[in-house]
Amino acid sequence: MDDLRGKYLELIAGASEEGALEDLRVQAVGKKGEISLKMRELGKMSPEERQVAGPALNALKDEINAALAAKKAALADAALNERLKTEWLDVTLPTRPMRQGTIHPISQVTEEITAIFAEMGFTVAEGPQIDTDWYNFDALNIPGHHPARAEMDTFYMHRAEGDERAPHVLRTHTSPVQIRHMEKNGAPCRVIAPGRVYRADYDQTHTPMFHQVEGLAIDRDISMANLKWVLEEFFSAFFEIDGIKTRFRASHFPFTEPSAEVDIQCSWEDGQLKIGEGDGWLEVLGSGMVHPKVLQAAGVNPDEWQGFAFGMGIDRISMLKYGIPDLRAFFDSDLRWLRHYGFASLDVPTLHGGLSR
Repeated sequence: MDDLRGKYLELIAGASEEGALEDLRVQAVGKKGEISLKMRELGKMSPEERQVAGPALNALKDEINAALAAKKAALADAALNERLKTEWLDVTLPTRPMRQGTIHPISQVTEEITAIFAEMGFTVAEGPQIDTDWYNFDALNIPGHHPARAEMDTFYMHRAEGDERAPHVLRTHTSPVQIRHMEKNGAPCRVIAPGRVYRADYDQTHTPMFHQVEGLAIDRDISMANLKWVLEEFFSAFFEIDGIKTRFRASHFPFTEPSAEVDIQCSWEDGQLKIGEGDGWLEVLGSGMVHPKVLQAAGVNPDEWQGFAFGMGIDRISMLKYGIPDLRAFFDSDLRWLRHYGFASLDVPTLHGGLSR
């Protein structure tokens, strides 16, 4: 064993390239290497001889492998040093052009909406995306038999059998944020609640996760006239078209009374939609006066306070403004799509500087 150790340690130390080093590894510890063959002879020895020879052979094998690894690292370091002697870089040369990232249309439009409503005195309120069904349904006057509460429309969180706690859902709208805000801050208030919401639907104009913004204004003398003014001011600023006409159609929502669907003026020419002109109408949001039961659930006295609420899809109005044909593309993570529809990172929307490029 001493002869083998001396022989291979000397050969390894003298190796000048990795190819020669690999040949030595095969000769020493490969399947048919000298040390491997010695280990096969252990079966012919007596138990007493194996107790002495076995550990010695294992130690020799480990020592040879360690020498091989150390020599390989030394050869790699030497090769790197030689390469560094011949390679150089002029750090004064201009850099390669780099493709800049872009802001997603949803993020951009959310900032545009926030900037517009901030000018009208609205602040931003936030809340959890997983909420109890009380905040998501009961507090909003949505009865237990309402279709929206069915499992085919709403994502319910798993509950263990026998768990008596209130069911939790992925919120189906951002209206629970309004309840939480009124609970904490009372009245008067003026807030918008943008965020992700979830419903079990998927096609060209629906996805299981999408984005909504809902608005709430509570005071002593607020009326539908105030709601109409706020929405018309918003549409004019958002689409950057003065005098956009709106049409209110009577509707029904459990959380508002009276309730109204809101349409904006539009026209279709050669398959192209144009906002703010023509004699056509396009539905964009639902709205109404907050139902007294909703105020009561949030701890606000409906005999003293009243107000309006509205809700619209951020994804949908993004499609309308920027001509995006398919809602599903928002979530495909296609960089080519994002470079086409995305916004410059410093393109911060403001009313005085312009909302969009």
